[in-house]
Amino acid sequence: MSRRCELTGKAVQTGNLVSHSNHKTRTRFLPNLCNVTLISDVLQRKVRLRVTAAALRSVEHRGGLDAFLVKASDEDLSKDALAIKRAIAKKEAAAG
Repeated sequence: MSRRCELTGKAVQTGNLVSHSNHKTRTRFLPNLCNVTLISDVLQRKVRLRVTAAALRSVEHRGGLDAFLVKASDEDLSKDALAIKRAIAKKEAAAG
């Protein structure tokens, strides 16, 4: 399982820890990933995703998983999240 957010695409970054004496040590900065169960209002089912804490706040800010996925770009989404986005779009198109 990769360390990548399924909604935003945020992944591991590398960089340096720099001491007071300007000594540099390579390090990895890991995203704050959480296993969450989100509810899709359109599909009327629960969806398990591995997302960052920042993405979880963005989902709440935009008004839920469905609204977040509609605005999200396809390049950032994982394969599973993209399938959910397409299912939501298909169900909304059929409804009206």
